[in-house]
Amino acid sequence: MNRKPIFALIALGALILAGGALMIAQPATQAQAQPASVDLTVYNSNIGLVKEIRQFELETGVNQVAVTDVPAQIIPESVHFRSLDDPDAVVLEQNYEYDIVGSQKLLEKYVDQPIVVITQDGGKHEGTLLSGATDIIIQTEDGGVDVINADQVRQFSFPALPEGLITKPTLKWLVDAGKAGKQDVEIAYLTNGITWESNYVLVLAQDNSKLDLSGWITLDNRSGAAYKDARLKLVAGEINRVQPTPMPQPMYEMRAMAAKAPETPPVEQREFAEYHLYEIPRPVTIKDNQTKQIQFLNAYDVPAEKIFVLDNWKSQFRPADSGAMKANISVKVRFNTGEEGVNAQLPAGVVRLYQPDEDGSPLFIGEDRIDHTPKGEDVTLTVGEAFDLVGERKQTGTKRLGDDAWRESYEITLRNHKENQDVAIHVVEHLNRRANWEITQASPEHFTQLNSNTIEWVVTVPAGGEATVSYTVEYSR
Repeated sequence: MNRKPIFALIALGALILAGGALMIAQPATQAQAQPASVDLTVYNSNIGLVKEIRQFELETGVNQVAVTDVPAQIIPESVHFRSLDDPDAVVLEQNYEYDIVGSQKLLEKYVDQPIVVITQDGGKHEGTLLSGATDIIIQTEDGGVDVINADQVRQFSFPALPEGLITKPTLKWLVDAGKAGKQDVEIAYLTNGITWESNYVLVLAQDNSKLDLSGWITLDNRSGAAYKDARLKLVAGEINRVQPTPMPQPMYEMRAMAAKAPETPPVEQREFAEYHLYEIPRPVTIKDNQTKQIQFLNAYDVPAEKIFVLDNWKSQFRPADSGAMKANISVKVRFNTGEEGVNAQLPAGVVRLYQPDEDGSPLFIGEDRIDHTPKGEDVTLTVGEAFDLVGERKQTGTKRLGDDAWRESYEITLRNHKENQDVAIHVVEHLNRRANWEITQASPEHFTQLNSNTIEWVVTVPAGGEATVSYTVEYSR
């Protein structure tokens, strides 16, 4: 019979029943301390794909093999086990064991078993453990009962480690091998607790006409395992995932450790399926509970534009004394990711913006988050609100024209309190009452339609002065 490898845990039930009479004579074979090679692919969605090559010493027939240095947040049902030297080897059973030893676990396992407890004052209590859920309750040899507050305990003594408890999360397989000897085995699995995002540092020139942009991959590993000299790939994009039923997982204390990688050769970027993939051209070691940064982008003298925007949809208007609604005006920086700009696609992340002062020292001016942005698209970042610019918007008229038709008129006043600088302000209006609309009057007359229901004026406001935008819109079904 031609036997094929079996990789899915869901298919094991029938094999376990069929192989119930098999006897396993040899003890569990442990994998070598470090895998021969590690490939790690990390996604934006708190998940990573690990592929390792490990070596096992197998006997002909049924073997029990184990790997103890797996992530605490492994997804057991995703594990794939394949012998590279014996294609006919069959996986009969696969187990993930995570009953990690700890003081509370020991107490749970030792109920109705002998125990010795030493208290802080040196007292010694021996007997049968009745409960260790909160206080320690022991029945002594003379039939008495000692109740010991958990805070008073200095030391526990147990005769032996209870069966079933382990010190590390462990994967175990029951493998029916067709030949004996050392075999290289490919093990692949998914794990939660590892993710990455992009972080950017943008330095805007004093005249706002150019910028420098550097991009950093920030990798956060809280999976419960380290990956030494891994071939690292990062996938940018949102993958669809089924939300699993919560499974019990061992708890670990997590402490983030910052580490910045030295300058490296450029990170290779390419398309993969409907995503973008970034491959690090050197081995990378990622410790457990570590945040690591790797630079992947440096762009200099990128053409940039600083703009001021009054957007009645996004701004928080508030009542003004004139009866109008007042709002501050946003400051934004715009650049392009095409060949004349950054010349790279930008994974989603946070951009922190700086600008040199008169003495050349950079000052922090704001931050914003960008989505995944392909090459050739405009990127607009909100820096903050302009201190010296104010906008007011009021409705100057409204009339119902029919069962499902309206006419509305608005006036927007722009004030520039800068003493020596004229400012161009982008005035954005969203026409959302109905899908069909028509501007019947506008001042200034020229405006730009940005999409199906958004229009924009660009108005120059003189230093120390003001300007007005007015329009009338008619809506119909």
